Amino acid sequence: MAGKIKTVVVLVQENRSFDHMLGWFKSLNPAIDGVTGDETNRVDASDPSSRAVRFSDRAQYVDPDPGHSIQAIYEQLYGAPFVDAAATPITPPAVPAPPMSGFAQQAEKEQPGMADTVMSGFRPDAVPVYRELVREFAVCDRWFASVPASTQPNRLFVHSATSHGLVSNDAKVLVPGLPQRTIFDNLHDQGFSFGIYYQYPPSTLFYRNLRRLKYVGNFHQFDLHFRRHCREGKLPNYVVVEQRYFDLEVLGLPGNDDHPSHDVAEGQRFVKEVYEALRSSPQWEEALLVITYDEHGGFYDHVPTPVGVPSPDGIVSAAPFFFEFDRLGARVPALFVSPWIEPGTVVHRPPGPHPTSEFEHSSIPATVKNIFNIDGFLTKRDAWAGTFDSVLTRDTPRTDCPVTLPEPVKLRRTAPVEHAPLSEFQEELVQLAAVLNGDHTKDSYPHKLVEGMTVAEAAKYCVDAFRAFLDECDRYNKCGEDGSHIPTVKPPSSAPAPGKNKSSFASKGTR
Repeated sequence: MAGKIKTVVVLVQENRSFDHMLGWFKSLNPAIDGVTGDETNRVDASDPSSRAVRFSDRAQYVDPDPGHSIQAIYEQLYGAPFVDAAATPITPPAVPAPPMSGFAQQAEKEQPGMADTVMSGFRPDAVPVYRELVREFAVCDRWFASVPASTQPNRLFVHSATSHGLVSNDAKVLVPGLPQRTIFDNLHDQGFSFGIYYQYPPSTLFYRNLRRLKYVGNFHQFDLHFRRHCREGKLPNYVVVEQRYFDLEVLGLPGNDDHPSHDVAEGQRFVKEVYEALRSSPQWEEALLVITYDEHGGFYDHVPTPVGVPSPDGIVSAAPFFFEFDRLGARVPALFVSPWIEPGTVVHRPPGPHPTSEFEHSSIPATVKNIFNIDGFLTKRDAWAGTFDSVLTRDTPRTDCPVTLPEPVKLRRTAPVEHAPLSEFQEELVQLAAVLNGDHTKDSYPHKLVEGMTVAEAAKYCVDAFRAFLDECDRYNKCGEDGSHIPTVKPPSSAPAPGKNKSSFASKGTR
């Protein structure tokens, strides 16, 4: 494997389980641990006479968003509601593995009729980009979310192998920035390059270290730079591609992160764009693309989630959960793409480094460490996690990899609803933006800031806030400020209210 890969590209989509996205791919390749259609959940997991909901292949456009908080996930996996740490320990000691029996039950509590939504998966033809990638490269059918919790705790594990005790999307913790060391720091300190290609203000700025002046040049606007960097062979060693997290109609910028209620077809189109740009690059023969999802989003998966995994850093989450980070979240899709991979490869359990090792988000920094021979692990979790560099089995790169991927078919028949209220994740992005532009000093921060804000207003606010932060970074750099400094924007008292600034979007002209 040594010397094969010089660029690793990471794309983490939102809120879909393995069975929901790829379970029916078992019909294309029986080696995949997918679904048969015999899988069921009862709407009352404790009542064997209650209605059984059979897993179907009728997944289409999903709205609204299923539950995926730590307490909702507890009920989905164990079939009983979480009460408190004393009555229902967040990791039940008497249960060797979760029975995965409460998805339908929990969904019906969210909204009557939602059980059929979460107990459904896409036919391969409905996600044609993934169909082609599974045929041509590798799919991993045993990759789990790092935490049985929501978006940000899992996204934090992707680049740092810990969430620093976070098990919920807690703005009071997220917005000041998480303090842990990241794979970005390790790469930078050991002479390797990285780049974050964003379409909205990047969620990677939840890592406090990435706000430092020395890293501002590592952020690149996706539409302006990704294809050009691919074409010119200028991609860095470690590439993170971030999505459009807001769903807009007016500017032709629909959400493409796969988060319900965004159209999965837009996510397919985004993956296609990333792949085709990379495939046409002179760096293609030295590249590895990794596609996965942050967490399962409340959708059913039949594989029991692993327990007894090592805590990354010994930090226990706050009340009421007191979670010790000793079990993983639900299984999520994972695809590996490289000319060094044989067509139709299916990856199951990792070969190590420990007998209990599994693939989870910490596998990304662990594998990057292997590929670039970087010193030191980030936490005990990436030291334990399986690495996927072993999938690069060929002695020579393939020359028959497809140049283009199929065109997805739109699943949503209506336009994006720009006046819709914000999801929890979108609220956090607005609150992060308020720290970047200095609005966090106002009385409206953090909760009043997002009250009544629409998707369109939030998108404008986030883009303008990030632009203000970048301008301040430029000013600090021109003044010769030390690279370890984190710029602080002091907004004028007459600054326009959130959502009222009419300046253009970053995707139409920011760096």
